[in-house]
Amino acid sequence: MSDNTPNPPAPTVEANAPRRIADGVFVIEDRRVPLVPNIGIVLGNEKALVIDTGMGRRNGERVLAAARALAGSRPLILTLTHFHPEHGYGADAFKGNAEIVYNRAQADELADKGEAYLGMFKGMGPSIAEALAGTELVAADRLYADAEHLLDLGGRKVLLKSWGKAHTRGDQIVYLPDERVLFTGDLAEEKTFPIFPWFPPNDMDIDAGNWVKALDDCLALQPSTVVPGHGDIGGAAILTGVRDYIVDVAAKVAAARGEGSDEQIVAALAPRIRAQHPDWHFPEWIDFAIRYQLAQQA
Repeated sequence: MSDNTPNPPAPTVEANAPRRIADGVFVIEDRRVPLVPNIGIVLGNEKALVIDTGMGRRNGERVLAAARALAGSRPLILTLTHFHPEHGYGADAFKGNAEIVYNRAQADELADKGEAYLGMFKGMGPSIAEALAGTELVAADRLYADAEHLLDLGGRKVLLKSWGKAHTRGDQIVYLPDERVLFTGDLAEEKTFPIFPWFPPNDMDIDAGNWVKALDDCLALQPSTVVPGHGDIGGAAILTGVRDYIVDVAAKVAAARGEGSDEQIVAALAPRIRAQHPDWHFPEWIDFAIRYQLAQQA
């Protein structure tokens, strides 16, 4: 999730020229378009994996066509980094054309919140409503319940790993151990204020402490290439930046407690935090992070 403007630009995935980042590993880049994620396509000798779909069936169809062009006759697998609409609400284009794999927490969260998020996103503006028109939420073909799940694409192993509640209930990374390529979903975004979907009482499924642990575990994998949920592809510094931001906001809130009402603390801290990251995108998410920490530290 990103844009809070009255009518954001159309969240169109431009899937015609995937970027090769390693042998058999491609990224359909977000181009810094709000509500468009970075999308991965990973080729094995026997199967191909697609990571996220973009928002809405038409974007899903574009991603499916790009994956099919790269994979040839290989069977496709689709997995999602988490349930949010811009990452996975194009999955209905893959139903029957790929095996869809979710972790169980992600599947449960989609069942619990999927329709509400569909309605919320449609309310963001006509361009988003149009992108989501006719969207159907689809169940996985295969679920896994363990913290880690290994896919064998034929000559290429892919690790799916989750931690439970962090940015959402079911965040999942996708890691290629031989290539040291990491797809983070929205656990890490590049030069973007982390998205804290803190919407009490409707959605409060965030755990910043576990989010930091997930990022520490990602750093321990020593990835050489990090594909963030949104933003430019880079290295491990993307992970460090997000981790340090979350820790810093918590510390600033703890130090400010007792210095006024919650709204006064938000008003005082948000400009200071913004000034620390002048080149980061979507500063509206700072207030949500502060309010989350105020609730947790109450």
